[in-house]
Amino acid sequence: MAEEPEPVNTMFEDAVDALRLGERARGKEILTRLLKTDQNNSNYWIWMSAAVDTAKERIYCLETALKLDPQNAIAKRGLVLLGGIQPDEDVQPFPLNRPRAWENDLLLAHEKPEEKAGGLRSPLARVVIVVLAAALVMAVVSYALLSTRGTAIFRPAATRTAGPTAPFTLTPTFVNATEPPRSTQIGPTPLAALLGISYTPTPLAVLTPRSPLSADYYRAAKAAYEQGNWDEYIQQMEAIQKAEPTAADIPYYIGEAYRLQGQCRQALNYYNESLKVSDQFAPGYVGLAQARLCSDPNADVSQLYDAAIDADPKFGPSYLARANFHLARRDAKSALKDLEQADKLLPNSALVQLAYAEAHLQAGDNVEGLAAARKANSIDQTLLPSYYFLGYADTLNGRFEEAIKPLQTYLIYEPEDGSAYALLGQAYAQTEDYEAAIAPLKQALKYDPNQVRSYIYLGTASLRTGDIDSAFDYYQRALDFFPDSFDANIGLTEAMYRKGTFGSAYLQAETSKSKANDDTQMALVLYWRALSQEGRNAFGDALDDWQALLAMPEDVMTPEMRLTAQEHIAELITATPTSKGGTKTPVPTKAPPSSTPTPKSSGGGTPTATFTPMVFGTLSQTPTVTKTP
Repeated sequence: MAEEPEPVNTMFEDAVDALRLGERARGKEILTRLLKTDQNNSNYWIWMSAAVDTAKERIYCLETALKLDPQNAIAKRGLVLLGGIQPDEDVQPFPLNRPRAWENDLLLAHEKPEEKAGGLRSPLARVVIVVLAAALVMAVVSYALLSTRGTAIFRPAATRTAGPTAPFTLTPTFVNATEPPRSTQIGPTPLAALLGISYTPTPLAVLTPRSPLSADYYRAAKAAYEQGNWDEYIQQMEAIQKAEPTAADIPYYIGEAYRLQGQCRQALNYYNESLKVSDQFAPGYVGLAQARLCSDPNADVSQLYDAAIDADPKFGPSYLARANFHLARRDAKSALKDLEQADKLLPNSALVQLAYAEAHLQAGDNVEGLAAARKANSIDQTLLPSYYFLGYADTLNGRFEEAIKPLQTYLIYEPEDGSAYALLGQAYAQTEDYEAAIAPLKQALKYDPNQVRSYIYLGTASLRTGDIDSAFDYYQRALDFFPDSFDANIGLTEAMYRKGTFGSAYLQAETSKSKANDDTQMALVLYWRALSQEGRNAFGDALDDWQALLAMPEDVMTPEMRLTAQEHIAELITATPTSKGGTKTPVPTKAPPSSTPTPKSSGGGTPTATFTPMVFGTLSQTPTVTKTP
């Protein structure tokens, strides 16, 4: 008997459940099937707007729903939110006594709250109501719309600079350096949706009451900003500037819009305009400094930050901006001093705590750096750089397993950050998940050729996964950059031995000996030199190395290393006559191990020479013993 088709109502419920669980692809697939059977169902189109990827597609879906049902309040609210239509008094806000109204099968399309007489007949009051309506719709409909705004919540607006700078230079602007979305961007599920939390935008750094004449322009500017429509945003703000020529914040906002697009010269002009209106407008100086850095990352803008603080000593973002300026120049001491003041003026600020994390890590206080990174993440889980610094701080504290998850989250939204891939690859290698380590380490070198320490980890990961030729090549590349690295030298020793070039392995073991810094590393040298000596038939020298290894403290080697040494000594002292004179030559009766022992981590190490701090702990060799060469 043929299988009966799934009931349409069940399919629709499945689609809604999928979207609520964040499974947009599955929800989109089900809704597409439903729309093929019934293209005139407005509810299908409304929910399809939650499944598509771009603002244009969302607007199309909501416009279609509105054509099918001109009184559909959900579609109207969504279009107002996306800037598809202008709000009017017919678009009512969600009733406050129904905070989860979207759960009731979208019945809001038929709700008509009663209009109260009196104040609502005033045009100004109607404008206020519409603005409040838009705010409420943002809170309730954001789940259904899943706008692309979320994908850019976490991208710091300030670009990375060449030279010895930290990975992030966060800028406290009127949106706290959060770059607004591009309406055409198709990316992963917004972090807020991924975490199942609501994103609360940071309050504006400058709160200036708007003139009633500017309310419409301001509302349109806000809608354009939400869509990343910069031309429209700037046009509306310039209209407000004409209506309010004495408002210093309007040219500042326009300057921010240009700066966030990378148009630094135009931004400079508008910041200067804001300061012409008022030379005591602190944000103008901060913006001017950021625009200067945008044009020239090495510019000394300290005087501009000083001027901002002189103009308004209680404007906290000035201290935070100056702290980040110091961090970009590796001056953690000066940054910490500014952050103390910023913390007083901006209590419970995720950006302040994030800057604290970077400052402590720069100063070498890894424990405090981890604590600050955790605090920043707990204050605002949608702040993407906090995941980078969580992973980075965990790595510096030797918490490699804990570093993996935050780095994975970060890379979902910053898929071209070489330093983050390098940290993730290191974390996998240190937890002995070598197969997982290889891909991110290769990505690290692809997106940031300066992450050269990745060659060491790639060499070790290749050895552990049996790719000896690749391991040999990676270790040689690593030694081009780190000739004194014990890990690279001893790794190359093992690779040569496994390739069967025992003479070269012996010579490389001698080089490794000169790079050893402790007994654990010296034990590894003796182990591989003994095996290499056996390979080149220097059995007497091999016996000396095995005996020297057994003479070392047990805690500098693994039990497997010690057992291997005992077995090979027993074999080597079993002599076989080979010469006419009756002398005896030791002949091993068992083949050397195909893998190496697992010593304790040597620790220590030096930081990478690149501007993105990738690795501060050296990789311990982690071999295990078998019986086949």
